[in-house]
Amino acid sequence: MSEKILWIDDEIDLLKPHIVFLEKKGYHVTPVNNVNEALELIDSEKFALTLIDENMPGISGLEAIPMIKERDNSLKIVMVTKSEEEHIMEEAIGSQIADYILKPVNPNQILLSLKKNLQEDNLVEQKTILQYQQEFRNLSMELSYLKSYQEWAEYYKKILNWEIKFDKVTDNEFADLLQSQKEEANIQFAKFIENNYEEWLGGSDKPVMSHTLFKDKVKPEVEKSKVLLLMVDNLRYDQWKVVEPLFTKYYNKVSEDYYYSILPTATQYARNSFFAGLLPSEIEKRFPDKWFNDNEDGNKNEFERDFLEDQMKRIGLGSKSMKYLKVLNADFERKIYDDFNQHKNNDLLVIVYNFIDILSHAKTDNHIVDQLIRDDKTFRSLTYNWFENSSIVKIIKLAAENGYKLVITTDHGTVYVKKPSKVVGDRETSTNIRYKTGKSLTYDDRDVWAITNPEKLFLPKGNLSSKYIFAKNNIFLAYPKNYNHFVNYYKETYQHGGISLEECIIPISILEPK
Repeated sequence: MSEKILWIDDEIDLLKPHIVFLEKKGYHVTPVNNVNEALELIDSEKFALTLIDENMPGISGLEAIPMIKERDNSLKIVMVTKSEEEHIMEEAIGSQIADYILKPVNPNQILLSLKKNLQEDNLVEQKTILQYQQEFRNLSMELSYLKSYQEWAEYYKKILNWEIKFDKVTDNEFADLLQSQKEEANIQFAKFIENNYEEWLGGSDKPVMSHTLFKDKVKPEVEKSKVLLLMVDNLRYDQWKVVEPLFTKYYNKVSEDYYYSILPTATQYARNSFFAGLLPSEIEKRFPDKWFNDNEDGNKNEFERDFLEDQMKRIGLGSKSMKYLKVLNADFERKIYDDFNQHKNNDLLVIVYNFIDILSHAKTDNHIVDQLIRDDKTFRSLTYNWFENSSIVKIIKLAAENGYKLVITTDHGTVYVKKPSKVVGDRETSTNIRYKTGKSLTYDDRDVWAITNPEKLFLPKGNLSSKYIFAKNNIFLAYPKNYNHFVNYYKETYQHGGISLEECIIPISILEPK
């Protein structure tokens, strides 16, 4: 079916050759020479796009734009003008035109505008599918040769780049194929972690990790300028790439990098490790009254400010002023915005933002949120919508205006779990879905990485015989009791604590005010 185009121009008779050209290209063009007649047609017919001359007697093109939008807000408008005056362009763009063309026009110029505005989605989809078909074999082959943490991070970013491109593709067949590639990558990645993780904690050739990130990446920035450190809990790399444009409205990106979360990829371990600059068992030893094991009562992230103050003193930042704020609800988020002047003179302003963690848990517990977040694509979309309308973006703008450099990062990612794996444990066994610690654990070796000597990975031991197990890929751990109910409750939810590309390889970006 050809697209219906409405062309409004007081000299429409002179444009007959252009109209014939467009009709040969498959467009159905309705020509009119005044706005009043055009408005009557819009009331009675459905057009995909209208071309309108900016300078006409009677009602001008600019004056007609709001009239057209009032009748059909979805109708795309391309303005044809001989003027390049800035105020006319600003007024037209502000009136939500889709495009503009400068006179004298030629048929190909018009054709390009029509293709861009009416066929862009189809053209992008076709090109994306074609490019992925060409890249599919390369991705499969490359997976066999990944040896280093750098190569794994770059491969993961390639997968995510394709995932984000496929958000605009309606052909699920290729998106499903990409997901299969990512699952295979996660299987191999778990083996890579098993073979290298312990060595990273003691060796020299290792990635930046949770306990070294502040010293390696944040400290140099605090030494040079005021820094806003935004710690967004559960922020995956793909989510960061989607929301990044909201931040680059006010900031220029200086660098974008990745780091590896420690295990477990859980808040009480990874975020405490980041703020303390220590591994979990080192935190337990240094702060015995402020570390709580999984089976102990107490707020397990209550002392992040204390840990950070201690680390700053140890690494030579003790003279710097620091303010730590944790956002757990929208009211406090707005309060930070309203009270920003009280915080703006600190050398380091730390904001821990818990929204994504709350959102991922809400998918498990709330039926409406569960329907909104059906997969990674919808999770990305909802994350963007939340940030776009949040006070945190307003806070970022204020920070830029006050000369703050921005460091945005996270403590760990989260993975969409699909497959249950039975675990048997005693009453002291932790309740986490992606990892467990306890003294009596029975499990399927194929689904987990089991650690019988936690001290080698700098993990606290609840008792002498404690061990840890970490779920791989998209596995979640379920008890035999009420097994079917448990599986149905947690299947296809977002969880963290285990080993996956999504949980382990996470973003750290540094930006400076524009």
